[in-house]
Amino acid sequence: MRGVINLRGNVVPVIDMRQKFGMTKTENTVNTCIIIVEIHLDGETTVLGALADAVQEVIELGAGQIEPAPKIGTRLKTDFIQGMGKRDEGFIIILDIDRVFSANELSLVHETEEG
Repeated sequence: MRGVINLRGNVVPVIDMRQKFGMTKTENTVNTCIIIVEIHLDGETTVLGALADAVQEVIELGAGQIEPAPKIGTRLKTDFIQGMGKRDEGFIIILDIDRVFSANELSLVHETEEG
């Protein structure tokens, strides 16, 4: 967790997505942004901020533009990928945000909110 922000009077914990995926810490630049997400786990909803290097654009994909997650084998963990979006000639990885964060991580977030 990188810290917290105030979102309309509510404390929202911010998680560094680069560190979540085993990369180096996100450097703050003019493009760095926080994406607000709702995580659903065990019937409970938690609001988090996901720190990202940048956001290129926000798009909406129809069901016909989304394919199932690829089966890469046992070397790469892909259970957090919800599917692959098709746009023009490229692909977009669609994360299953509920699977990206574990129950242990969310319990740390709840401790921060209560503390």
